[in-house]
Amino acid sequence: MTTNTTTTKQDRYEHGMSVLDRVDGEAGRRIVDALSDTSPELGHQVVAWAFGDMYSRPELSPRDRQLVTLGVLTALGGCEIELDVHVNAALNVGLTPSEVSEALLHSAVYCGIPRAINATLVAKKVFGERELLPISNV
Repeated sequence: MTTNTTTTKQDRYEHGMSVLDRVDGEAGRRIVDALSDTSPELGHQVVAWAFGDMYSRPELSPRDRQLVTLGVLTALGGCEIELDVHVNAALNVGLTPSEVSEALLHSAVYCGIPRAINATLVAKKVFGERELLPISNV
């Protein structure tokens, strides 16, 4: 769905919420809910723009978008809350735990080992919660 003059703010939000539910599930809703009493507009933009507009673009699959997202969040550092959501999302859209682990390993080449370790420890937490450990990517 792309934004146009006949699409209302509520339409964009509802479309974005359906995409967020498919990709991030409950973890994504928790982030939006956590923003509701501090910055409801930021929560709206996460849903309407990030998911309704950007995640809906057909040029990349949801799987590929999650690989990009994992790499960027790892490179930025300090994004453990978002990494938790997006490791779950990566699994939700079809990446295997081994593929997630490999993507985080690969990120070490470009953003450094400390950031890759931090991201991998977030993934370990998510994999543990989903009873997906141990992972072998050697």
